[in-house]
Amino acid sequence: MAQSEWKTFFDAYADRYMQECFTQNTMAEADFLFEELGLPQGSRVLDVGCGTGRHAVELARRGYRVTGVDLSDGMLHEAERAAREAGVEVEWVRGDATRMHFDGAFDAAICLCEGAFGLIGSGDDPHTHDLAILARIGEALKPGAELILTALNGMRKIRAATPESIAGGEIDPQALSEKCSVTYEVAGRPVTFTGVERGFVPSELRLMLTVSGFDVQAIYGGTAGNWGRRAPDLDEMELMAIATRRLTG
Repeated sequence: MAQSEWKTFFDAYADRYMQECFTQNTMAEADFLFEELGLPQGSRVLDVGCGTGRHAVELARRGYRVTGVDLSDGMLHEAERAAREAGVEVEWVRGDATRMHFDGAFDAAICLCEGAFGLIGSGDDPHTHDLAILARIGEALKPGAELILTALNGMRKIRAATPESIAGGEIDPQALSEKCSVTYEVAGRPVTFTGVERGFVPSELRLMLTVSGFDVQAIYGGTAGNWGRRAPDLDEMELMAIATRRLTG
């Protein structure tokens, strides 16, 4: 299965993921999602790359019927525990976002904080991987249903790139991808994981959504903890796309 190295990493890192600085604003982010979606209670929401379920659980607490999909058993274990502690029900599905299949009855979808989108496995084509995720999300949504997606900001990667980082293979300008390394402990010993993350410029993100059957409403700044209806900053970590599945007929 593609992305097996990302699965291995997240399985091992799941129990400390919620200690990261970018996971500390879940309540404010859930408030933004709830306001932006504006759906009645009982609406079905798909959380793609749900991780530890921090957004899925909060949306379920607000009355949505949420399905969370993630590649990592470790992350889903943490998500199940979070749902139990919150006293809410969420459907958790272990699966690859490029291959998932749902019934086309979801009222909205979210894909946040590199929830599969932009995380490139060694067996993945960086130019088709994320288009496959958008296609699967589109299949899961009702016509007119909204997608809120965040993606790494490619403008930041361009501004940080140097001839040396490109020559050394740290940054691939063809795909706007970058190698990232994280060191953590397993059984008291340090382990270093190196993965590949893709960045996107707003025009590319808009085009990808359009060809995948979405109408793009806006591209905002999407850095964790700083969500809002505002223009992206060149050097912030993430972008946010608001789009709706195109109406048929």
